[in-house]
Amino acid sequence: PLHRWGSNARYSEDTEAHMAENSHLGGGGGARSGAPRTWVLDPSGDLHYWWLSVMVLPVLYNWIILICRSCFPAVQQQHLALWLSLDYLSDLLYLLDIAVHFHTGFLEQGILVRDRAQISQRYLRSARVPWDVASVLPTDLLYLWLGLHVPAVRANRFLRTPRLFEAFDRRETRTAYPHAFRIAKLMLYVFVTIHWNACIYYALSGAIGYGADAWVYPNHSRPGFARPLRQYLYSFYFSTLVLTTVGDTPPPQRQEEFLFMVAGFLLAVMGFATIMGSMSSVISSMSTAEAAFYPDAERLKGYLRLQRVGRRLETRVARWHQHLQLNKKVTNEQQVLQHLPERLRAEVAVSVHLATLRKVQLFQTCERGLLEELVLRLRPQVYSPGEYVCRKGDIGREMYFIREGQLAVVGDDGVTRFAVLGEGLYFGEISIINIKGNKSGNRRTANIRSIGYSDLFCLSKEDLQEVLGEFPSAKAALEAKGREILLGMDKLDVNAEAEETARQQEAERRTGALEDALDALQTKFARLLAELESSAFKLALRIEHLEWQTQGWAGAGGEGQGAAPGQ
Repeated sequence: PLHRWGSNARYSEDTEAHMAENSHLGGGGGARSGAPRTWVLDPSGDLHYWWLSVMVLPVLYNWIILICRSCFPAVQQQHLALWLSLDYLSDLLYLLDIAVHFHTGFLEQGILVRDRAQISQRYLRSARVPWDVASVLPTDLLYLWLGLHVPAVRANRFLRTPRLFEAFDRRETRTAYPHAFRIAKLMLYVFVTIHWNACIYYALSGAIGYGADAWVYPNHSRPGFARPLRQYLYSFYFSTLVLTTVGDTPPPQRQEEFLFMVAGFLLAVMGFATIMGSMSSVISSMSTAEAAFYPDAERLKGYLRLQRVGRRLETRVARWHQHLQLNKKVTNEQQVLQHLPERLRAEVAVSVHLATLRKVQLFQTCERGLLEELVLRLRPQVYSPGEYVCRKGDIGREMYFIREGQLAVVGDDGVTRFAVLGEGLYFGEISIINIKGNKSGNRRTANIRSIGYSDLFCLSKEDLQEVLGEFPSAKAALEAKGREILLGMDKLDVNAEAEETARQQEAERRTGALEDALDALQTKFARLLAELESSAFKLALRIEHLEWQTQGWAGAGGEGQGAAPGQ
């Protein structure tokens, strides 16, 4: 235990030192006064994310351009200066990426480690170091022996591919359209595969001989077929036909051509299965995400048909669901946010709904803590045109806040309008607040009907009472507002309120008297218990004293009887 506590203490000291050394939350870190400034990237920060995005360019450049230059000699020869410049620019980025690894922190027990020595040691022991080093070996020196027409000497640059996958994974978690990004990434893989197959086809045609048969690339002596663009497009078209198994390609004549076609068909089968599986996964994910935000329309329609609901009601339900999807209305926010930690869930809810809640006159002067508690308990509800939110006489279990839309206070005939409620107003609090003297009790006092589509927040009676129990001032303000409304509607019995207050005071007085009497009885009982214990202790001492006396008398009598015969 002592060793464990000592280790924890040292870890805390080191952690505090690192946190004091590097207080910057983004990429760079600060330094203590007098110490050299250190620069450490947070692997989940923006700077590291954008660096990964930059590293996509040199990796893709090598994967796409290098094979093209190796298989199409004319492309290498015509733009040699451009290719050499881009080659060494990508090498520079590769070297900078290694330096970034030495400056990228890591998490240990949930805390970002910014110590350069630990970061370097962790990176040097990782499995990626040999691949990173191998990808920047100066294989370009082979140009001195083989010549500049052999760009394949840079094939070791392909070893930096894991960085590309890391960048794609990070982009997928950050983008607002992950499904579209997955499809775009899949299309990129398809393009690279066809591109490589086209380059290999052209190189194989050159090895066999251009125009040697109908299968290979035509002879360069034919008009137009000597141009590099025509060479690439023809090869890419031929590769697309092979990998999509469309057919319409010349039959192979030689053993090499047969092997190329068989390998292409096998790759096409695997690619087709991969594409179908990926597309199915994307579609399934999109359906799952949609189901998380909106009710299942097909299941709802099936239920209505099964129960033989009228056509008019079925149409209303369909329009309501259509309104949710078209206007991006979410009615099950609690399920969407349920996996977030409580404080993070509160921050999300506050950022989304606090502005709307601030518009409610009742809560404009309330403290932020009350609003945060209320936001976590609000349930969005959407009402269709002409739908009643509540009717007079219904039992009130919720109060409502109008987020968007308009509602009418109507008479019993459903036509006569007494008032129109708009954004920022609220209603229904009379039925769920226990106001003394309320003649309506917990019954609704008005008919509220939606004019168009109305977006409301619903707060249940239980949740409101729980929140107001922690904020007495807000509870008093809400009750005062409710009394004003009831007085205006002549629904408040002042005498009954006074009687209720008097009864409550009398009950409190009796409760206080009972508590005082109970305290007195407890005090007397404690005294009696103490006296009983004292008497029991004294009685035990007397009994013990009598036992000792009895034993002494018995011993004295025995000695006297033993001495008489001896005399």
